[in-house]
Amino acid sequence: MHNITRLSAADFRDSVKGLADVLVSAVADGFSLGFLAPFDQDAATAWWRGLQPAVADGSVTVWVAHGFDGITGTISLALEHTPNGRHRAKIAKLMVHRDARGRGLGRALLATAEQAAARAGATLLMLDTTTGSAAERLYHSAGWTRYGIVPDYAADPTGSLEDCSFFYKHLS
Repeated sequence: MHNITRLSAADFRDSVKGLADVLVSAVADGFSLGFLAPFDQDAATAWWRGLQPAVADGSVTVWVAHGFDGITGTISLALEHTPNGRHRAKIAKLMVHRDARGRGLGRALLATAEQAAARAGATLLMLDTTTGSAAERLYHSAGWTRYGIVPDYAADPTGSLEDCSFFYKHLS
């Protein structure tokens, strides 16, 4: 069983260091999350702090999983607030620290965000990930539908361009 909690704005501020640790770990392991190497704790901390206003105003929700050594994983959900898009949301920044991988934590975090999106009234979720990655296999196995691949969409941490798969999932 995983201990996953939704962060309030205050909890988010207090969790920035632990969130930065997970982000640094993921980028160091080559995951394409929007950052290039070298990527350090200060850069990760600054990125998470930049998200504070969105967490505070409720446009982004962040969950964390806790382990013995602190935060072991995270996922974010961004609800759409435009009048014609209030039925959809975007999953972002699903990350599991290297020391916690292979135990179903990514799947548990994904399910948590999907359930929260449904409770918030979203009926369509979107996300993107590196083609051929472990994350892509997770999304396929969790019932997501890939609707396209864009070649050379984003650079991995080393700067090499990678294809990106785009997914959607309808919620009941």
